[in-house]
Amino acid sequence: MEDVKKYFKENSQNTLKDNYIKACSDEVFQNYVHQLPIKEEVLVKYTSSLEECVKQRKKCMHCPGLKECPQEVKGFVLTPEQIDKRVIFSYVACSKKQSILYKDNVTYFDVSKDIRNASLKEVYTDDKGRVPIIKYFNDFMKKYGKEDTKGLYLTGSFGTGKTYLISALLNDMAKKNIKSTIVYYPEFLRELKSSFGSDFDEKYNAAKKSPILFIDDIGAENCSSWSRDEILGSILQYRMEEHLTTFFTSNLTLQELENHLSITSSGVEKVKARRIIERIKQLTIPLELVSKNRRK
Repeated sequence: MEDVKKYFKENSQNTLKDNYIKACSDEVFQNYVHQLPIKEEVLVKYTSSLEECVKQRKKCMHCPGLKECPQEVKGFVLTPEQIDKRVIFSYVACSKKQSILYKDNVTYFDVSKDIRNASLKEVYTDDKGRVPIIKYFNDFMKKYGKEDTKGLYLTGSFGTGKTYLISALLNDMAKKNIKSTIVYYPEFLRELKSSFGSDFDEKYNAAKKSPILFIDDIGAENCSSWSRDEILGSILQYRMEEHLTTFFTSNLTLQELENHLSITSSGVEKVKARRIIERIKQLTIPLELVSKNRRK
């Protein structure tokens, strides 16, 4: 009886291997399985499922776009993953579908298309002025989610790429399913001022409670007691208490920003301005981007 069991086991193993070798005569199949981080001795047990994966990927080679996607599950392809000694096959979003899903992780308020599409792959790294910032980005991506991480207060002259850099970081973080909100601050305040009820609450809370918040171009707004104390002050106080990462860009240094925030129609209010600056310091690391104007 043991001999019979041994015979069938060996015969089954030979059949599995023969089917796998036959499938490998297809160049696309061969290239696909060679790229997988799974040993061949494991893969031979799943030839028919792997052939289905390859069949679907062949359709992707002539992708007509998501609207005309020929896959059974539009925008998704069957993908193997080894868990212990088994291989599990599940549907994973293709690159085009992923780009849409990732963008849902970033909420934008009045920012340009370039900022929405910003990517660290497109960042110039040959500029020495950007080295400290790139180093910060690398450290931030390693530490975020594992420990409290401060954002940046990034200052520098007009057109040096401050907004693009931080937006690129957050867009790339979105690919790791990390949510953030990017607001162009002067316009954000104007929108809040003209909003009422639930519309106001939705916009205000999107900034206040976002896991990562990027306030772009602070200091370019017309300062008022309302915008400084009721909006900015309240948002920063909440984010300090909840240890939420916050980024800023500005053409102003922190000292210049303090002067800007101190002057309203009510007069000069240095103490209230100082309170905002102290909150920013608690939330961020100040860095200056010294670079040429890239908008020329």
